[in-house]
Amino acid sequence: MSVKEKQQPINFDDEKLTNLKKLILYNDDFNTFDFVIETLKEVCGHNAFQAETCAWIAHYKGNCVVKKGVYDRLKPCCDQLSFNNLIVEIQ
Repeated sequence: MSVKEKQQPINFDDEKLTNLKKLILYNDDFNTFDFVIETLKEVCGHNAFQAETCAWIAHYKGNCVVKKGVYDRLKPCCDQLSFNNLIVEIQ
């Protein structure tokens, strides 16, 4: 006979949930798809499919949310993407 443990409910921090930000990549006319894809893989930790999908969405829609999270976690990615001449912002 097995004893089931009572699971504790997940304790979400309301402040963290309300402070979620988006890292947005904007389309540009000077970076190649391959460069954008490789940069997203290196900086944001995307796999090839995620990076390519984001590149195509940005191309066709003008922008794409490439990462979500709290500002402090997004800022280093934003800075590195900007350093690599991608147009990005945190909203």
